Parts: sequence; structure tokens; C-alpha cells
Amino acid sequence: MENTVATKTKWAIDPSHSEVGFKIKHLMITNVSGSFDEFGASIYTTGEDFMTAEVDFWMNPATINTGDEKRDGHLKSADFFDVENHKQITFTGNTYEKVDNDGSYKLYGDLTIKGITKQVKLDVEFGGVMKDPWGNDKAGISINGKINRKDWGLNWNAALEAGGVLVSDEVRISAEIQLLKQA
Repeated sequence: MENTVATKTKWAIDPSHSEVGFKIKHLMITNVSGSFDEFGASIYTTGEDFMTAEVDFWMNPATINTGDEKRDGHLKSADFFDVENHKQITFTGNTYEKVDNDGSYKLYGDLTIKGITKQVKLDVEFGGVMKDPWGNDKAGISINGKINRKDWGLNWNAALEAGGVLVSDEVRISAEIQLLKQA
């Protein structure tokens, strides 16, 4: 009888084909979008089964980009991400729940911002595995979710004269991630 041990497959994010972004309501009427320019992950699967994925993701909050230098400076300050004292935002995925047979999953894990760790639920769409023209195995994943920024101490806001607040508490997260299978 053969002793078969499942092979661990290591994956890395292909940064030139990936993006990590967010949207938040401004003035209660429009969404402002932003992204993080520096991020990475250590991902291991059993074979190519992403339901077995061990995910350790990080991003650098100092690389936030909303297209407005002054706003980015405020977001890097102690009012928000406090990048002087907190160099990384991390996410560790730990539980998967299959939603359908078309590659939709719920991913549960621990999100740490400013030293505060909370469990979050993310919607994941697995696009599959494909060989690129150079023979590399790539996997595609779309991730979406919502968090309340105040759960992580991102409390700054301003009241509006007409009622409401300048910035919503709810932040919508979206990421398009292309993974590269490592040798």
C-alpha cells in the first residue's frame, strides 16, 4: 500500500496583475475610491485546491493612494492608519464555506489594522487556474467584503451642517488577485 502525502503548492501574488482597493461614502452622496500599492501574500494549497488554502496576506498602509495627496497624508496620520507606528495591515484566512459550484466561497479570517484583530467574512470568486503564454500556472481570485472602520479604531469624522457625517463607517473592500504558482 502506497503512502501518499498531499503536496503543498506555494502561490505568490503577481503584483502587475493584481489590485487591492476600497470605497467609502463621502458627504453621504458619493463614493471615494482608493487602493494600496504595496501588498503580498504567502499562500499554500494542497495541490491546486483553493478550499485548502492557507492565506497570510499583508499590505503597507503607507502606500495608500486615493488620487489626492492631502487626503492620503491624512489617512496615513494617527487619525486613521497611523503608519508611523503600524507598518502593516494583515489578513489570515482560516475558514472556507462553499456557496455554489461555480467558484463562489465565503472566506473567514482575522484582519489586523492598527494592532486590532477582528474576524471578517469576505466573498470570494475563484476564477480557476490557467497557464500563461510563458508556461506559468496562474490562478485568479476576486474578493469583496464590507467592514466597519470603527471596529479597528479608525474613528475620525466630521459632522455635516445638513446632518450626517463626512465619511461613512462602512468601507467596501475589493481585490482582484492573480496568483503565480511557485516552483
